[in-house]
Amino acid sequence: MAERVIQFGRHPLSLDRPQVMGILNVTPDSFSDGGQLLQGGGLDCQSLLRRAEAMVTAGATILDVGGESTRPGAESVSVQQELDRVVPAVEIIASELDVVISVDSSSPQVMTEAAKAGCGMLNDVRALERDGAVQAAAETGLPICLMHMQGQPDSMQNDPRYFDVMSEVADYLKARADVCIDAGVDRSRILLDPGFGFGKTLQHNLQLLNRLSQLARLGYPLLVGASRKSMIGQVLNRTVDERLYGSLATAVLAVANGAWVIRVHDVAATCDAVNMAVAVVNETGE
Repeated sequence: MAERVIQFGRHPLSLDRPQVMGILNVTPDSFSDGGQLLQGGGLDCQSLLRRAEAMVTAGATILDVGGESTRPGAESVSVQQELDRVVPAVEIIASELDVVISVDSSSPQVMTEAAKAGCGMLNDVRALERDGAVQAAAETGLPICLMHMQGQPDSMQNDPRYFDVMSEVADYLKARADVCIDAGVDRSRILLDPGFGFGKTLQHNLQLLNRLSQLARLGYPLLVGASRKSMIGQVLNRTVDERLYGSLATAVLAVANGAWVIRVHDVAATCDAVNMAVAVVNETGE
């Protein structure tokens, strides 16, 4: 049987095994690693490259670069600020490392410029709902991840409510995928993300993870990002820097329930956990 792949720019990735995505936030205020890759108000190029190299060495096949924090209560940044953070980061990584670069952005301008700079994937927490985003993303020809979020980052956790979180998330993601297909995006280039922590209570998050296989039935590859999130802190009563083991548990459960991309801060430990989960799911050590 031929190997199933998705082409991310010049990089093919196999659909036959899960991929680990390392998080590279070039922001001052992301909830876990904000400010670590900035210096004097600008991008710390050496720190960025060292972090990227370490993640690739540890097993990450995708690096997700974000220039705007979307943590609960986060303030928006201007398009120019985001461009100034993201585009140089993409250029540096693309020139030095053989890895898929994803850009975590909702801005059409950032998507367009990041594609020119060498990114291979677009990852939008707003599922391309901003004016012009669907067309901009379609024109890049790159794979796109569409995420579910109820509300906006500055208010999404105020009082999230659902009649049925599973069906509402599934219906929203399918509808956004249909919009992209109608705009000329090939179905094979669409990924879906249920959006853990984005307008959801703890119970909503736990239900989504437990029943993730229901979303997999939509027929699109799934991306899961639960690394270090508050759902883990709430269950285990751990601070952000104490959530590794909880994050690994969510990664294993996500793989067992059909996730294809696991988006994380701790790449090496997650790769071990994912590889072990894959061996059990496939009943093979290969």
